[in-house]
Amino acid sequence: MDQQGQEQPEKKRSLSLNVVSNKQHKGFGAGSIDLSNVACVIIDNGEAYIDVGAMHAKSKIERGIKFSPNKEDTPNGRKCWIVWVAVDRNEEGSFYGGATACEMLIDTEARRGWKILADHVNKLDYALKRRFILGDLDSAEKAALRKLLMEHNAEWWERSPEELKQALEG
Repeated sequence: MDQQGQEQPEKKRSLSLNVVSNKQHKGFGAGSIDLSNVACVIIDNGEAYIDVGAMHAKSKIERGIKFSPNKEDTPNGRKCWIVWVAVDRNEEGSFYGGATACEMLIDTEARRGWKILADHVNKLDYALKRRFILGDLDSAEKAALRKLLMEHNAEWWERSPEELKQALEG
């Protein structure tokens, strides 16, 4: 309610690729890291989708999974990816400025998984530093990511660096 006692309409919240959090995450010693322009994309079984829970290891595919740093602990795991996508802005507008892919193995039935947390943290940092590390994705995974980014915002895709577009070609 405002000062005159009238109700104010609620602001609608939309799922947006470029907003993970409005908070600044505190790092050790170096001030803070702004993660508000980073999105989490999951690629699973050839499908790419946004899952903001991945920022805190709580994506749909990670929930209820006990992770190990040893790949052999997940012999029946399927390959999945978290792709960190940083959205940048220049005088022309927003664009996809960085993207890095991190591999995981998930065995939903056994509730076991494999990932290297340090790799996920480093790749997130690389995306924030506007790097593209997507070479380990296969052609179907690249196509799924390219489709998601183009469909989410075609203008952002058009303004994105050629390096990203080339990295996601077949």
